[in-house]
Amino acid sequence: MSDLRELYQEIILDHNRRPRNFGELGDANHQAVGHNPLCGDRIVVQVRIADGRIEDVKFTGAGCAISKASASLMTDAIKGKTIDEVHQLFGDFHRMVTSELDTMPPVDRLKKLAAFSGVREFPTRVKCASLAWHTLEAALQEDHRLVTTEA
Repeated sequence: MSDLRELYQEIILDHNRRPRNFGELGDANHQAVGHNPLCGDRIVVQVRIADGRIEDVKFTGAGCAISKASASLMTDAIKGKTIDEVHQLFGDFHRMVTSELDTMPPVDRLKKLAAFSGVREFPTRVKCASLAWHTLEAALQEDHRLVTTEA
């Protein structure tokens, strides 16, 4: 299990150092802004949707390693997916980081996103890992209010 945990840590560190899909998406047709006041994470998620699919997605902002890596891995995972598939993936991710081990979704469905499975042990880090996902959900619903991790 130690080797798996090390692999997961390396995935998170790699996506933090070299985030994928980082930058402005000039022709985005959906966008939302998120903020985690506890950690100071700020993110903008921009999405281009055509025919019910994610054609492209990018993010900008600044935050902790977990927040940035989560946004990077999320953007990789959702490209080309339908909106319904993205909602299902969000549900699986959210269950993974908030649920007990016996109710977690199968890791094979989450692929590299499973790197965040250990986050559930640290409740304040759950907010860092899920900020990009909640911001994406707001963008898909065209909700222009600031997304925050605080109630």
